[in-house]
Amino acid sequence: MRLLYTVCLRLALPFILARLWLRGRREPGYREAVTERFGMYATPKPGKLIWVHAVSVGEVRAAAPLVRALQELLPDHRMLLTCTTAAGRDTLQQLYGETVLAAYLPYDFPESVQGFLEHFTPRLGVLIETEVWPNLLAGCAQRGVPVLLASARMSEKSARGYRRWRALTAPAFRALAAACAQSAADAERLRALGARRVEVTGNLKFDSEPDAAQLAAGRAWRAALGRPVLLIASSREGEEALLLQALPENESMLVVVVPRHPRRFEEVAQWAQSRRTLQPSPAPAHRVYLGDTMGEMAFYYGACDVAVIGGSFAALGGQNLIEALAAGAPVVVGPSMFNFAEATRLALEAGAALQSPDAATAIREALKLMKDSTRREAMGRAGKALCAEHRGATQRHLAVCRGIIETARG
Repeated sequence: MRLLYTVCLRLALPFILARLWLRGRREPGYREAVTERFGMYATPKPGKLIWVHAVSVGEVRAAAPLVRALQELLPDHRMLLTCTTAAGRDTLQQLYGETVLAAYLPYDFPESVQGFLEHFTPRLGVLIETEVWPNLLAGCAQRGVPVLLASARMSEKSARGYRRWRALTAPAFRALAAACAQSAADAERLRALGARRVEVTGNLKFDSEPDAAQLAAGRAWRAALGRPVLLIASSREGEEALLLQALPENESMLVVVVPRHPRRFEEVAQWAQSRRTLQPSPAPAHRVYLGDTMGEMAFYYGACDVAVIGGSFAALGGQNLIEALAAGAPVVVGPSMFNFAEATRLALEAGAALQSPDAATAIREALKLMKDSTRREAMGRAGKALCAEHRGATQRHLAVCRGIIETARG
């Protein structure tokens, strides 16, 4: 089955490259270091090394506490961080500078995987959340590289997809040295898919603290603005129109829209009268303000009165609400939060978030909150308390990593 998968992947290569090149029109990073995606590297071979793969911005930020803990545990090892997206690569640079090695993860061709593993020869691989690639895991198994699936989430929808291709995916899950699941439900699905050693260790995102300086800057920005701020955070295709159209015309508040992907900044600019990269503060008459910067979500959460989380109004599974909760922002989400099901459940039960069946209802709920400072403050406190209660995943992950390394040494 893996052979057929590889053949199909090879047939798709022209389309993969075309998509890469087209994405590079909006995000030039996609046209850089293309050889890395085929397992070819110009840098000298490093020595002892631990490898962490975080596909994009959210995973890169979620992995940060674990990366730093591994650096402290193994100071004589280099850290290699791989990603898939150009925005993820930029975030690696912002967070770590030259303190880690950074590269794109190769496409899942056997020879690309071989080139990657031969160049870096990691002692341990850590895949963040859901990155299960058949040839990659087969190559690691053949070379004796133990791989941990960290902060693993597995929605029922994703599990159905993996079950559909069980002959291909079951060997990949069995090849994992261990899986650290976010919840008991995630753990159960991972075991059913073939993962052998599965522990419930929690969500690494709860261990990521919002940047204090950005939070303070956002709050100062909001105070200087002098009017309420509704944040539409990490919005995806089609959501901005749905949410903005649901707003009444006579509201005096400012709506700040921060799209999930930088390539959509120009598309979303059609609804905005000003944007952060050109105007640090909007004019009093401006109604919609585009947050067209990367790495500043703590600023935006600090600046808002209420945050509506995107990716949840289409069948996309939602975006990370934990960052908003940690910043003390009251949260409203849409119906589709399956990628953050456990965190959403906890937030709803704690009274830190509201879930709405559609965009129009979400806006109505957000507007009610904007006018109820007592309830907003209570939700903000509940969100912070929830995050504090669920911290500790990093140390539990670190214990699993230590055990894997010690077993490999033995």
